[in-house]
Amino acid sequence: MCTGRCSQCLAVALYPTAFTSILCNILLFFPNWDVKYAREGHLTEEVLYMGGLVGGGIMVLASALYIHQTGVRGCCANRCGMFISIAFAAVGVVGALYSFLVAFLALQNGPTCYNSLFWGQHFKDSTYLKNPTTWGECSEPKNVVVFNTGLFATLLATSALQMLLCAIQVINGLVGCVGGTCLNKGPL
Repeated sequence: MCTGRCSQCLAVALYPTAFTSILCNILLFFPNWDVKYAREGHLTEEVLYMGGLVGGGIMVLASALYIHQTGVRGCCANRCGMFISIAFAAVGVVGALYSFLVAFLALQNGPTCYNSLFWGQHFKDSTYLKNPTTWGECSEPKNVVVFNTGLFATLLATSALQMLLCAIQVINGLVGCVGGTCLNKGPL
């Protein structure tokens, strides 16, 4: 397979992951589908880091756009274009890694909630994911543990896939940079 075609395939695979990351991060601002928790400042700290919006979203999307253009310019583009795609793929890896780490920390620390005494991250330093019976300790927002766990787990999986795809593009870019253009000059 031509390295240009491979770049296009990788970029097309990155687009939905970037949009999924952005959507998950936006939804995390509305636990229990209500804006009052964001307005009152009762959001999980990791939501405010915006790993899905900035890292897995904007940084990966910018990488995907350039990687896609590298493949569009002709079979394998040129050596300089493939070299630059390595840098953009590295930006994508860094963005996806940021999203991954934020999601991992959020799953480890648990959501911010009210436990009939005070607001806080009551599951910090606990194994709440292994013990769903403790999830009822959070009285407000309703079902926040399931809400946050589902969205942050989606961000975790999505960012792991993004890191893999961007790492493949780094290798693909190296091959295109060293090997040059394809012998087949036909349309993509």
